[in-house]
Amino acid sequence: MLETSARLLRLLSLLQSRRDWTGPDLAERLDVTARTVRRDVERLRALGYPVHAAPGTAGGYRLGAGAALPPLLLDDEEAVAVALCLRTGAGSSVEGIQETSVRALTKLEQVLPSRLRHRVQAMQAVTVRPRAAGPTVGQEVLTVIGTACRDRELLRFDYRDYAGKASRRAVEPYRLVHHGWRWYLLAYDVDRADWRTFRVDRMEPKPPTGPRFTPRELPEEAAEYVAKGVTSHAYRFQARVVLHAPASTVRQIWAGFGAVDPIDADTCELTTGFESLDALAMFVGMLGVDFEVREPPELAEYLRVVAGRLTRAADRGVADGTEASSGPG
Repeated sequence: MLETSARLLRLLSLLQSRRDWTGPDLAERLDVTARTVRRDVERLRALGYPVHAAPGTAGGYRLGAGAALPPLLLDDEEAVAVALCLRTGAGSSVEGIQETSVRALTKLEQVLPSRLRHRVQAMQAVTVRPRAAGPTVGQEVLTVIGTACRDRELLRFDYRDYAGKASRRAVEPYRLVHHGWRWYLLAYDVDRADWRTFRVDRMEPKPPTGPRFTPRELPEEAAEYVAKGVTSHAYRFQARVVLHAPASTVRQIWAGFGAVDPIDADTCELTTGFESLDALAMFVGMLGVDFEVREPPELAEYLRVVAGRLTRAADRGVADGTEASSGPG
């Protein structure tokens, strides 16, 4: 009986790890016959797990969603990962998810073995969770938008732009993107016949959704498209700067501050935007790599002003005998 129970847990773990399994694949993984797999599947169904089966050569087994939530099987690493994600969810930009995350974490920690509970608590003790810096979004709003994206249904909503101007929109929703502490929707605006990026916290969906639409080809990768729009087009000064560093390096350090497009193995182009030339000049000066300004032309001129200001400050420091050391000892 113990061997059968252990095999059922292993079978359940396999069904949870992949969408579809053939009978022979499961039999090979479990080192049993196909007949034993069929019997074990029936046992799981009797325990409340909705395991669907399709006949034929292309058929197989799939774990579906049931009316009741049966026990979830997690291995050690999965359990720790879920616990840590629930803990960090308390600082999320999704409204109301903090309390839900804490409740779920409490339930999970009650059933964790002591060895795993100690690992989770050790990570929690030394991890500092940043506070959400942007506006929060209601879970129900994200659910409505996400469902419309999944089902490819037209979405209608009231919207306020950055200037506070209100409008009614009808769009084909495609992707939800979390960028820079905010949620954005990438959608095709049917009235304006163009792609648009919308701040979700400024949206008020008007159900019901529909009718269904035929999906279009996305203009580019969704996260890149949104990053390029929200870090340049929404600001007074838009800039394109060639950086003498690999695109992968720039993305790792400055993710969220603009769209990065590789030029070759050693250079890339950064598209970004700020409300003032001061902020824009400070940002490109902090990148830590050589660069050339492609646009706007006033940024290049302003950098000359800033360079002169910094040079004079450095010269005065040397003249006064206050030259800084080259670095920490």
